[in-house]
Amino acid sequence: MTLAGWIIMGSSVTAVLMLVSFCLYRVLTLPNVDVDRLHGPSDIDTRDTQNAD
Repeated sequence: MTLAGWIIMGSSVTAVLMLVSFCLYRVLTLPNVDVDRLHGPSDIDTRDTQNAD
């Protein structure tokens, strides 16, 4: 490989690792959510079962 190939590969790998690190940091530092505010699928009324043919 040429020097340009190594530079492109190195910058690509670095960019991907930085993006993954940033995303993991953002997800893992989210504030805690009160469990009472979460809704399951059975609590959500999508109104698609009314007037079903």
